Amino acid sequence: MLKRGLVVVGVLAIVAVAVWFLIAPRRLPASALAAGYHANLANGQLLFTVGNCSACHATPGQTDRTLLGGGLKLSSPFGTFTTPNISSDAHFGIGGWSELQFVNAMKRGVGRHGEHLYPAFPYTAYSLMQTNDVRDLYAYLKTLPAVAKPTAPHQLNFPFNLRPAVGFWKLLYFHPHDFAPPMKQSAAWDRGAYLAEGPAHCAECHTPRNALGGPKLDQLYAGAPNLEAGGRFASNITPSKDGIGDWSQQDIADFLKTGTDKCFNEPTGMANVIASTSLLSDEDRAAIATYIHALPQVAGNGKNKSC
Repeated sequence: MLKRGLVVVGVLAIVAVAVWFLIAPRRLPASALAAGYHANLANGQLLFTVGNCSACHATPGQTDRTLLGGGLKLSSPFGTFTTPNISSDAHFGIGGWSELQFVNAMKRGVGRHGEHLYPAFPYTAYSLMQTNDVRDLYAYLKTLPAVAKPTAPHQLNFPFNLRPAVGFWKLLYFHPHDFAPPMKQSAAWDRGAYLAEGPAHCAECHTPRNALGGPKLDQLYAGAPNLEAGGRFASNITPSKDGIGDWSQQDIADFLKTGTDKCFNEPTGMANVIASTSLLSDEDRAAIATYIHALPQVAGNGKNKSC
């Protein structure tokens, strides 16, 4: 009897170790940071703009997009997430983070202390970014003002409040790799695909999700309710009849610049996005438009057609 009990305990221990190995945070090694790198602050600022970092991380109630004290509360089916302070403050922000810690947060969804980060922070998209681009973003963020403001904890429902459970989510939905454009596409398409899929994380809002918050990839860009409770609907932006099939590439580029669609509407749900895309170069807006305009047609959510 004792022997049988020891066997059971041994099997359970092996299973526990195996499960932990499967869901443990996976970090990039220091060797992922190539030697000879020199920070490009202008590129870091561009990525900060494309990524619309200030929309979530700027301190609510002020208009300076460089004061990244966090504190925005995002209500979701899983509970309420509070965006963190990512200012250069050494105590409350990322001023005390190493470059490798920041790269691991962006590309592997792993926090400073080796913990899983919740995918409300869209590292599923950021993981596609080139490592040197992430390093440039880190260098730029370190030049912005420090905000001495603590970050309030998330208020999440069980079992979503258990960070190890994120490891199971990652097993299902997170497969990090650097962006690699398919062959035989134009330079503009390649650039637009990289910006839209990576730093701009367009699919994060415009793709519907299942009960676990995993993206429904067969409906990529087909429109979705905003995960934030009470948030506005993110339109279908594929070239389908109930999407933006009657928009030209120039219509898309113009919208990203002015915030006014081809029907002369000004969708308020995109205001924060336009605040960033309006600052991009015409070339980068045109590149994003090239990529979006060439997306496969996916029907869905016609009642929420934007125009």
